[in-house]
Amino acid sequence: MKIALWILVFLSTFCFMEFMAWFTHKYVMHGFLWRLHKDHHNKDHDSWFERNDFFFIFYAVVSIGFFLLWKYNILWIGLPIGIGIFAYGLAYFIVHDIFIHQRFKLFRNVNNWYAKGVRRAHKMHHKHLGKEDGECFGMLMVPFKYFKKYK
Repeated sequence: MKIALWILVFLSTFCFMEFMAWFTHKYVMHGFLWRLHKDHHNKDHDSWFERNDFFFIFYAVVSIGFFLLWKYNILWIGLPIGIGIFAYGLAYFIVHDIFIHQRFKLFRNVNNWYAKGVRRAHKMHHKHLGKEDGECFGMLMVPFKYFKKYK
């Protein structure tokens, strides 16, 4: 019973993180912390590291915090929450930084309908160089219209 609940908490956390990514991207990154995110839209530096990467660090700290809450018997579901946040962060990193932006030269020949739709949606997001008038702030779940062409 406990393992089933942990799996449910893990899956719920992973799915909730897509909402958190959308919300953070739309209202924080394209809002009051645009200063940290704008170098992701406008390459104003020569470094591999972007100020935008601080958002990954923030969620890594949150994930570690849940691991520690579990480890010290403060929150018994801290482990599946921490793993859920970590797993979403890993998925986000693979899709966004490796597959879409090619920060590491992997997955260059992925050619299925889902990958094409996600890449197209993100390309539409990046056509807006400023913080206003953005579209498609999600990462793993994007509007169906971006998949229609490839299905």
